[in-house]
Amino acid sequence: MALEPEAAKKVILDFFEAKSKSKSKFYFNDFTKLFPEEKARAVKKILTMLIQEGTLEFWSSGSTTMYGLSGAGKQAASEGED
Repeated sequence: MALEPEAAKKVILDFFEAKSKSKSKFYFNDFTKLFPEEKARAVKKILTMLIQEGTLEFWSSGSTTMYGLSGAGKQAASEGED
């Protein structure tokens, strides 16, 4: 089953909204769990679309890359991105 891009984006954004009180950044594997029947590559394409649209952004600690909503979270506030 192929992911329908708009529906998949909504699932991902709903996930961020549901978790926004506790976390602002998530690992790639957190998103693959949202779509257990899909291959990781299909999920990666949806995340890439959201990055290109500016809805999501990458965050890197140097050894780990995570995904977060653009301008959200403690890191954004400390870097003056609010």
